[in-house]
Amino acid sequence: MKIRLRFERATIGYGDTPVLNDISLEVIPGEVLGIVGPNGVGKSTLVKGASGILTPISGRIRVDGKEISELSPPNRARLIAVVPQATKLPEAFTARDVVLMGRTPYLGWLDREGESDFRIAVQTMARTNTNGFADRKIGELSGGDQQRLLIARALTQTPSVLLLDEPTAHLDLRHQDEILNLITSLAKEEGLTVLITLHDLNLVARFADRVALLSNGRVQKLGNPEQVLTPEELTSVYGMEIHVTSHPIHGTPLVLS
Repeated sequence: MKIRLRFERATIGYGDTPVLNDISLEVIPGEVLGIVGPNGVGKSTLVKGASGILTPISGRIRVDGKEISELSPPNRARLIAVVPQATKLPEAFTARDVVLMGRTPYLGWLDREGESDFRIAVQTMARTNTNGFADRKIGELSGGDQQRLLIARALTQTPSVLLLDEPTAHLDLRHQDEILNLITSLAKEEGLTVLITLHDLNLVARFADRVALLSNGRVQKLGNPEQVLTPEELTSVYGMEIHVTSHPIHGTPLVLS
């Protein structure tokens, strides 16, 4: 099922205090939309709005044409999966236990996972290269391994929309590349709708189809990486001189400070 995510003049914040104002964005199936901007600009707030954790102060956020705030938590979780930032996982659980949590939206109150649930978890762990430590306790794993498990758990939900908040923060260069290649291939091959926040502008340039640059609680610029990641736009938003050239291998914008 291919599903769009749409922000319609959404103002999002905490209580009556807005963090983001009048946000209008659409993410379509098969697309990776990268969200960038300085610390504190509201990137994580945008993800929380898209996940239904925060209800817009005004405007609407829709998935599959329905307002996210009106969906029940199980129905929302069958459509949208979230890879949060810096989440503490239960140390006594095994890696497999954590990934199987992704099947919770499909289970009844007292149901246990069935054969199909285990099969999906095994497939997801293979795709994220986490099956090698499936039986190890969370407390024994590195932060990078735990981050990959969060991605595996999200994919085990078999969502149509995937939201990722700084998913590469604890990963080394090889695993950053593996995970972002996996995410982009899922978008292209399975029609997944992907919204991802990243600090690393060069990763955004390589892996995002379009980029939304946030500044002062609003979308400063929206377009493909070449249109958004320009010296003029970045220098204005980040408050420092930034240079952009072409990546010698990928041909994408290469951001230098």
